[in-house]
Amino acid sequence: MTFVDHTIESAPPAARRSMEAVAKNFGYLPAAVTRLATSPQLLDGFLRANGLFESTSLHPLAREVLVMTMATRNGCHACVALHSAKLTSLGADPGLIAALRESRPLEDARLEAMRCFTLAVLATSGAVSPQDMRDFLGHGYTRQNALEVVLGIGAYTMSTLANRMTDAPLDEPLQPFAWSGHAA
Repeated sequence: MTFVDHTIESAPPAARRSMEAVAKNFGYLPAAVTRLATSPQLLDGFLRANGLFESTSLHPLAREVLVMTMATRNGCHACVALHSAKLTSLGADPGLIAALRESRPLEDARLEAMRCFTLAVLATSGAVSPQDMRDFLGHGYTRQNALEVVLGIGAYTMSTLANRMTDAPLDEPLQPFAWSGHAA
């Protein structure tokens, strides 16, 4: 099944404003967005959920750990590349980026707590054990942060699954961050 690579002009009218905003933000129109535009509601829903996630009280590196955990778990090559680039722009340690791309434990205990909690939320459909919650809170996170993890999981479930369904190609600026891993 092939999805159309929409331009702003060919996209459904309800998707055009979102596409214009993304193109302005990125400096180009990402291929994933051109395909997600087939459903203006999904595109807008992801962008809104992502905007809310980006405004949470979680530290940017903690948010990126969640995103990369979701991206590698769900096998989304586009998200892994994009967020590897974002981590690089944030000045993240190359060892951290490599561990996230390889789904390995992280050396930073606080970031590892985020990775483990994200996986626990996914594995239990949110019914994390009291021990998982204590471990998460014990690394300086809050109950608010625990619910913000749910928001991030929701946003990146939309993105990773839709990118895989549409077989979104990797954009040229992200080629240096290409990833060929597979869903766990």
